[in-house]
Amino acid sequence: MSNRKLLVVDDETHNLALLGEILREDYQLSFACSGEEALAVAEKIRPALILLDIIMPGMDGLEVCRRLKKSPSTAKIPVIFVTGSSDTRSERAGFEAGCVDYLSKPISPPIVLARVRTHISLVRAADLEDSYREAVYMLGQAGHYCDTDIGVHIWRMAAYTRALAEQAGWDGESVSLLELAASMHDTGKIGIPDKILKKPAALDESEWEIMKTHTRIGHDILIQSHAPVFQLAAEVALHHHEKWDGTGYPDGLGGTAIPEPSRIVAIADVFDALSMKRPYKDAWSVERILETLRREAGRHFDPTLMEVFEACLPRLLEIKENWRNRENENHKIHQ
Repeated sequence: MSNRKLLVVDDETHNLALLGEILREDYQLSFACSGEEALAVAEKIRPALILLDIIMPGMDGLEVCRRLKKSPSTAKIPVIFVTGSSDTRSERAGFEAGCVDYLSKPISPPIVLARVRTHISLVRAADLEDSYREAVYMLGQAGHYCDTDIGVHIWRMAAYTRALAEQAGWDGESVSLLELAASMHDTGKIGIPDKILKKPAALDESEWEIMKTHTRIGHDILIQSHAPVFQLAAEVALHHHEKWDGTGYPDGLGGTAIPEPSRIVAIADVFDALSMKRPYKDAWSVERILETLRREAGRHFDPTLMEVFEACLPRLLEIKENWRNRENENHKIHQ
């Protein structure tokens, strides 16, 4: 059930009564008459939104807002200031403290309801976006649940994909969509037996044929959603092992018949895989990786995108180093 709790804060009881009359039919209301009480109630009930008077004795509304924003448990709660002061300086101070909007006294019931509904809907949209991203991350992680890869690969590879797409001239929204989609490229590995995923040696021919099916398994899982990110992820899952010369799998596509997102992910995926230590190989040096990828331009990889890769290499190495430092820090924490 969605959060319909509102906290109304004012040191004047008639203002609390007026706002209560306007809002009580649609929302569950709590009230506070001071800054200190407001902080305590907000921490306890975690309202969806706070209507906050600015001018109060003791702790004023600006300080209340600043403290709310400093606390991890209340930082995301939107604050609307209700005030009789409408000068630019006061408004700037309010936004700097962390408010999202202003209501001017004397208050208008239709405006109060409209502003509250708007900001409540924005909170719900943000919550939905968070849930959406969590679902993406879980699907990406699921693909490596039984793999010897601990899962860092998918997020590092997604970061490489983002950098390459930006270097290739993609717009910001498309770049973000591809970064999320790339994290799910191996979702289909969830359908591959453990004995193949965890084999501490190169796969034999029959095992390799089974491994190849992860592209179609991933596609069939992801294509069931109509959301753009999952549609793109399904395409990437299916085609990220195709090769420019048509010798890849599962469909033997070649050249520009391979969707560009999959061509970008293919480079990022191989670059990261060669950088990693695996049960059957050590991590390769950057020089050896670069030599191999250059040799595969026009065979495995889109030659134009390989030029993009070369131009982007300093940034990719920076991403690689940042992830290495993060892994080292995590290792120290868990020792």
